[in-house]
Amino acid sequence: MNRKFVMLAATLVAAIGVALPSFAQDDYTAPLTELANGKLREIAQNPALISAIVAQNQQTAGYDAAKIDELDKQWRAEVDAADKPLINATLANEASQFLAKAQADSAGLFTEIFATDAVGLNVAQSSVTSDYWQGDEDKFTKSFGAGAAGVFLGEVEQDESTQTFQSQVSITITDPASGQPIGSITAGVDLSKL
Repeated sequence: MNRKFVMLAATLVAAIGVALPSFAQDDYTAPLTELANGKLREIAQNPALISAIVAQNQQTAGYDAAKIDELDKQWRAEVDAADKPLINATLANEASQFLAKAQADSAGLFTEIFATDAVGLNVAQSSVTSDYWQGDEDKFTKSFGAGAAGVFLGEVEQDESTQTFQSQVSITITDPASGQPIGSITAGVDLSKL
């Protein structure tokens, strides 16, 4: 089906306030899967990103649910605070700078990119996320949880602030040396740029 027709139909459907039709969602499955297994996997193998994830996994492997919740609450509080030590430390790392450049170089295709460790805590991101722990969300559980080749395509949704249709694409990040899953990466994708 013609993607321009799908975008027009989706815009009309969104304007009258009903769910996006399944044919529109299905129209993006192939190009989003190709993006996941191509460009996103390429980004996921960046040495700075791999190193940051491996280092954080060594630190967070022993974290219990209470510690993860504490960090997530701290992050959420920092989002609207003047003082942002956890957020600033994450955004300042080399891996986050790499993801910010990858997003900038995508000519608007990627609206955000963030990577997690093996427990679902953010390691790097191109911009501030609303929460620090992704471990309870499909984008993590259905990519990292599916093993080394895990791919998860999120729902097609309209971003109210930009009036664009987007989907999140998530994959498992593996250690190039061992092939073992070490984390996940998620990219917001502007569907009009596919």
